[in-house]
Parts: sequence; C-alpha cells; structure tokens
Amino acid sequence: MAVKDRLHRSELAVPGSQPRMLEKAPDLGADMVFLDLEDSVSLADKAQARKNIVHALNTYDWSKCSVSIRINGLDIHHCYRDIIEVVEGAGDKLDTVMIPKVGDPADIYFVATLLEQIETAKGFDPINLHVLIETAKGMANVERIAQACPERMEAMVFGVADYAASIQARTTSMGGPNPDYKVLTHADDEGNRQHHWGNPWHFAMSRMIVACRAYGLRPIDGPYGDFNDPDGYEAVARAFAALGGEGKWAIHPSQIELANEIFSPSKAHTEKAQRIIDAMKEAEAEGRGAVTLDGTMIDAASIRQAEAVIAKLRQIEAKK
Repeated sequence: MAVKDRLHRSELAVPGSQPRMLEKAPDLGADMVFLDLEDSVSLADKAQARKNIVHALNTYDWSKCSVSIRINGLDIHHCYRDIIEVVEGAGDKLDTVMIPKVGDPADIYFVATLLEQIETAKGFDPINLHVLIETAKGMANVERIAQACPERMEAMVFGVADYAASIQARTTSMGGPNPDYKVLTHADDEGNRQHHWGNPWHFAMSRMIVACRAYGLRPIDGPYGDFNDPDGYEAVARAFAALGGEGKWAIHPSQIELANEIFSPSKAHTEKAQRIIDAMKEAEAEGRGAVTLDGTMIDAASIRQAEAVIAKLRQIEAKK
C-alpha cells in the first residue's frame, strides 16, 4: 500500500515550463512540491513541460520533500499524454498525481486505471492521488469523490479561483475576501453601525474538510494569489487551519515558511496537549474518567485531540 501519512503543510506550485524553477524547487523547504502541467503552462509549452518534468524528476534530489505532478484536466486531450509520458518516464519518483477539476468519481477511476496499467508494466510502486475540488459539480459530489479509490486517494485541495468562477461568485481575487460579503451591526446610540466582513469560502472549505476527515483524506487549501500580501495569506491560512485543514498551497517560495508555521502545532499548543495527556494518565491511574485542568474539564475526547497534536509534532520533528 502506498504511503499516505506524510506532511502537507506547504505545497509549492512549480510550472513545468520553467527549468530553472524546477531545479531550485527540491531545496526550498516545502513539504510537497507539485510540478504543474495545467494552468501555469501555455498550450504551446505543454509537450516541452512534460519533458522538463521527467528530466527534473530523474535528475534532482527530491529526498527533502514529497513530489507530485498536476496533470491537465480530463476535458483536454493533454491529460492522457501527461499521465503516460511523465509516469512512464519517472513514475518511480512520484508520490502523487494531482487531478484538477474533479467533478465525479469516474474522473478518479479513469486516472487510477491508467496509473495501474503503467505501474504494472514498469514495475513501479502505486502512486497516490490528489484531487482538486474547484467546480460546483465537484463540491456537489465531494462526499462521493472522497470515497472513490480509497487505496490511492490521499488529499483534496480546495481550488478557490476556479470554484469562484464555477459558482459565478462576484470576485476577481484569488482566495481573498470580498467587501460585499459582510454584515452590519445594530446602530449604536449615535446611529453608527460597524461593518464586519465574512469569509465567502467558509461553507466550501468546511464541506470539503468534513468529507476529507470522514474518509481519511488530508484537506488542503489552494492558492492565495497576492504573494506580496503575507498578512492576507496568513489570515486565510489560519482560518483554514482553525476549521481542521492540513495545509495550503504556496504559489511563491515566500509563502512556504508561512504555511509550515501556520499548519504546525505551536509551542503553547503542544505543551498544553502534553499536559492533558499527563493529567489523563494520572486520572486513569486513580480510576477517574475525567479531570479538571486549568479550570476546564477534560475527558477522553480531550486526550484524542491532544494525541493528534503530539503525533503531528513528532511527524514534523522526524522530517528535520
């Protein structure tokens, strides 16, 4: 069975048409690098990008990160060539294949079937699947998609830009807020009212995260377009992490460190988690099922949350 227990705090996007960027990518500190054949590569450059990626996978040292390719969508003829040429040429170097614009489980089975045939012919280990949920159809079917091909499925990514276009949301930014998505407070004594912006992507993020957690997948947030706005990136990433998200894309190397920090347990968080575990062990030894820590009751659910935090910390430490 393919490995699924890997870090996804940061997923760096690297265009397959940029050889110099491909060369630098393994050493930039991302948990995962995905070599892109889709949106960042023009139609005229698709064929050469495949060759560039095969060369990069076979030439550079990818031991510091996981590595993936994002193929073209099933709605364009470049898709099957991406799978055949890159996987046949360097499939033993790949951890996952990322499928864009997945709308139905059938999309996953098509790619999985091609992968299985190539793996059998070449003697490669199984390659896992990432899927992008970035259309109204994909979100409507997200629970069914999450259950497809469980032996390969590893992660889902919320692709906010194409999703916004698909649902005809009134926004032109990539992953940011919209000032029209707001509420007004009641008027104060002087008649003044405050504006509070909301997160227009909250529902979509939450639904995808629930589907992922229900079926053992890792929920990842997609791009934040303005890489000159670290504060905006951090705000969106922390909101996604608060909902239960696992990581976020980096479309520029400057976003990698931010993602790694945000999706890692903080020192305070890990110390509290360890105190919970210690307190519960003491309670169990005394025959108690619950205990109070810092004025708050903790029980078996608390220890499950704490153990998840400590497990994540150990996974991060093992990578160093």
